[in-house]
Amino acid sequence: MHTTSYIYLHGFASSPLSAKALYVRDRFSSLDIPLSIPDLNQGDFSGLTLTRQFQQVAAEFPSDGMPVTLIGSSLGGLTSAWVAQKYPQVQRLVLLAPAFGFLSHWLPKLGEEQLQRWQTEQFLSVYHYGEKRSLPLNYQFVLDAAQYQDEQLQRPIPTLILHGREDEVIPISASQEFATQRPWVELIELESDHALGNVLPEIWQAIQIFCHLS
Repeated sequence: MHTTSYIYLHGFASSPLSAKALYVRDRFSSLDIPLSIPDLNQGDFSGLTLTRQFQQVAAEFPSDGMPVTLIGSSLGGLTSAWVAQKYPQVQRLVLLAPAFGFLSHWLPKLGEEQLQRWQTEQFLSVYHYGEKRSLPLNYQFVLDAAQYQDEQLQRPIPTLILHGREDEVIPISASQEFATQRPWVELIELESDHALGNVLPEIWQAIQIFCHLS
């Protein structure tokens, strides 16, 4: 009988069929442990917001109060941290290249002109890796995300962060800063980029140890 519910949260413009999600699911499956991987796109990527993700994930929790461990990748990692802050039922976090400071890293890459156009036209075309095509994203995503400041994430919950030193999307300094200020966070630095595709066995080994999976 399993005493913990495990939920995996995929990243931004990704899906439950991402390479990491499938790898982790297969590993859990090999131990006969169910792993839930909700589709955070909800068939409406255009209307995506962090708030919507928080609500969707909380709705996945077991109704009997069973403890939840969240495993989140990139924006799914940031979402996991916020859900854990808001819901005591979350007892453990595994964050893979979590998107701390997401807007401060992403918006400058768009450039001032594109950002202005997004604000004016309300929609920005974003390449969606799960759908393998570009989809419009509402500007409400930015307005919603801006209200969540990482400094507010202060619930002392056992947290493991795995982050690549060569991450080109979310610099490893974002996780280093987060971990330094929170003694309950353990950071493992890996020789990898944002996708972490070359270190999946190391990630699984770390998850097994951290979550006491036999």
